[in-house]
Amino acid sequence: MARKPADTTAKPADPRKTVVEALMALAASRPYDSISLADICIEANIPLVDLRDLFPSKGAILGGFLRMTDREVLTGTGTDMTGETTHDRVLDVMMRRFDSLGPYREGLRSVRDGLRRDPISALAFNQAALNSWRYMLEAAGVTTEGALGALKLQGAVLVFARAFDVWLDDDADMARTMAALDRELQRGERVLGQAEALHRFTAPFRGFARAACNRRASKKRDETSEASAG
Repeated sequence: MARKPADTTAKPADPRKTVVEALMALAASRPYDSISLADICIEANIPLVDLRDLFPSKGAILGGFLRMTDREVLTGTGTDMTGETTHDRVLDVMMRRFDSLGPYREGLRSVRDGLRRDPISALAFNQAALNSWRYMLEAAGVTTEGALGALKLQGAVLVFARAFDVWLDDDADMARTMAALDRELQRGERVLGQAEALHRFTAPFRGFARAACNRRASKKRDETSEASAG
């Protein structure tokens, strides 16, 4: 019986990934804030109209890079961290994220410098990073729901950003990066512990304030009803 020939049809490239890779390649060779959308089109070999369909802005392409990195880290997340402390689980996720960023180090250096010169773009990137770390922390078994969720997210972004500056000039073994992450995580845990203690301490006062607001709202509704009836 004749064997069926192997399928040698090449899988079509993901156009979004192509654009992201084009931006990072350009950023590795020139300042990030000098790169135009037209430059990205030339590097990615796509027309401007197609780029518009894929991404609304250069910042959105950076968001695409974050999502691409998220997918790589989340795909590699297994159950081997069961039994580890929260500190170690978060450290592991952060180190694996740095591993995935390795091929883009020079481009990311340019992006960092460009964002530092553009506060508005930096704020937009921070929002994208918060969304990214929502999933990274979940992968480490850390919930971001509840009153302190936003603090955990912003804390993770800041910890990673501080270690990121170290990583850009670190050696291949990333020993200094790991030490910086460990130090910043310990500092963040102390801040979070203080915030949790304050949240518990103020719980009775928040309950009293809610009850007072509810009473005022109920009284106002009653007065409105009486005025309407009259």
